[in-house]
Amino acid sequence: MLRDDLRTLWTEPRPPDAPARVRRDWALLAAGLGGVVLEATLRENVVWRPVAVVFAVWLCLLPLWRRTRPLAMVTLAFGSSMLLQVPSLVAAPREPVGLYTGAVVLVLVYALPRWGSGREIVLGGAVILAAFALCAVTDETPAAEQVGGFVFLSAPGLIGAAVRFWGTARERQLEQVRSREREQLARELHDTVAHHVSAMVIRAQAGRVLAATDPSAAAEALEGVEEEGARTLEEMRAMVAALRDRGVGAELAPPAGVADLDRLVRTPDGRLKVDLGLDGELDTLPPALDAAVYRIVQESVTNAMRHAVNATEVVVRVTAERHTVRVSARDNGQRTGRGRDGYGLAGLRERAVLLGGKLQAGPGADQGWYVEAELPRARSDRGHSRPRR
Repeated sequence: MLRDDLRTLWTEPRPPDAPARVRRDWALLAAGLGGVVLEATLRENVVWRPVAVVFAVWLCLLPLWRRTRPLAMVTLAFGSSMLLQVPSLVAAPREPVGLYTGAVVLVLVYALPRWGSGREIVLGGAVILAAFALCAVTDETPAAEQVGGFVFLSAPGLIGAAVRFWGTARERQLEQVRSREREQLARELHDTVAHHVSAMVIRAQAGRVLAATDPSAAAEALEGVEEEGARTLEEMRAMVAALRDRGVGAELAPPAGVADLDRLVRTPDGRLKVDLGLDGELDTLPPALDAAVYRIVQESVTNAMRHAVNATEVVVRVTAERHTVRVSARDNGQRTGRGRDGYGLAGLRERAVLLGGKLQAGPGADQGWYVEAELPRARSDRGHSRPRR
């Protein structure tokens, strides 16, 4: 089992989309160089001052590449530290050579398990252990202090590994949410296609019965078959795009849509008032779009009821335009940052993208939380008419 775990660690790839350099990297560099200047100027017991300053500046520059080349940066930092030990042993200075600013290497220790591959983590860890062992052998430090130093050196690496594990677990959960949303969308489209095919069969049977006695009625039935067939092909393309998982059965109940929003926004407890506004041609939306609008409003209202702090009202607007449908929901609760951007919204974003649209959510400028979506209408003149329930 241990051998399998080591093999898994060795073959672990790097995390995807590691940022090359961000603003805080330059802030860290500026702080490090500032510390070097202050320490070299104000400290009186600096050993080999020019060498110590150059070495500290070198260590301050290495974190700029810690995400893209974590193993190389660890090797350069701790390797140069080991090389510096050689002349130190010969000259035997009273104090260690270097500045306290050299503690910036702890950032490299953090970055190694956070951004490195499994092979890089193992090799980089060996370099760090070798450098620490050399310092422990050459220094006359008590064993207790050496143990404390090792714990202090290892802590950033443990934190980096924990952050990586948490990020991987969250990404896996988000992918599961996206997969469930695609599956749900495929089920809804399956129901719609089944409805259209059934209508085609009925109209074709009616046309065959009327063909001998009423040719005009038979022709009208064939036109209906043609219309239903074109509509079915369009929904089939959408279903294939949704990448439905195999082995999942379709639900028998039709998906809820715009016609069900009036019933959705009724809150029996009366704690939160929902101001619903519908504008435009919303009775002829394509089935997938109709269900998506309902899901966005449902998730927005549910989040507001559960998480909005001191909110009394949610304003929901659904506007149908010629080529798009816009959905917005805003509550008047206290502004609490990005605390409500969870897995439900991630699923809605996935659904919006599958339909060719986009969805944004976040804290409002002054108060509360907002959700805004813009979804394209696949067709503007031929939709499905649903009775209001």
